[in-house]
Amino acid sequence: MTTAPLFLVDGIDAPAGAETVLDGPEGRHAATVRRLRPGEALMLSDGRGAVAHAEAVAPVGRDALAVRLLDVVHVPRPAVRVVVAQALVKGDRGELAVETATEAGADGFLPWKAARCVARWDDGPRGAKALERWRSTVREAAKQARRPWQPEVGEPVSTRQLAQRVAGADLALVLHESARAGLADVELPRSGEVLLAVGPEGGVDEHELAALTGAGAVPVRMGPEVLRASTAACVALGAIAVRTGRWDAADPGG
Repeated sequence: MTTAPLFLVDGIDAPAGAETVLDGPEGRHAATVRRLRPGEALMLSDGRGAVAHAEAVAPVGRDALAVRLLDVVHVPRPAVRVVVAQALVKGDRGELAVETATEAGADGFLPWKAARCVARWDDGPRGAKALERWRSTVREAAKQARRPWQPEVGEPVSTRQLAQRVAGADLALVLHESARAGLADVELPRSGEVLLAVGPEGGVDEHELAALTGAGAVPVRMGPEVLRASTAACVALGAIAVRTGRWDAADPGG
């Protein structure tokens, strides 16, 4: 059975049994693109843990849909939250990195302006546009994955700023191909924030590695293979999810 599509809304205030109107871009997508018919199932989420299972009632004009809420649940945040510091990647591989990481369970992102990044985000309109592309990609990936919590994408950080964030995390990991320890060798916290730093295609340089480890980060490798910057976070998140039991959680779409 296909899982009902999820649409993001500003909030879910109505009780179960009530009717509401899904409008705006999400309503247009439901009514015009998906063409949901009366009785078809859908989900609404505010991206902050509230999920409503609902059914379509009737179109409201061309760009909105009346829906009936069947039940509303509130899904708590995962006990272990993983924030990915993703180095900027050239071309559309940056969007690929945050898309797959969102589907794999990342709870947040920090665009990292690492020394060996080929891609450069300036402080003007071009940088703002690139950041918005990441945020839009994460939003759509979270919908596709039916995630009750939408990951946040923070402002770009330098290595110095990232080191400051490392110091405040419950555990910080740096993926590095020359690390002696594997991810499976590191003890993960039962709760709190895990910061996962993923370098660019050229790798994390020695000065950056020294700055991050000096702040408390642990270098780890995934295995004998060298992963691309656009896929490393996704693979690491899968391993972390298995070890923390995150993938044992109930499906909010069920």
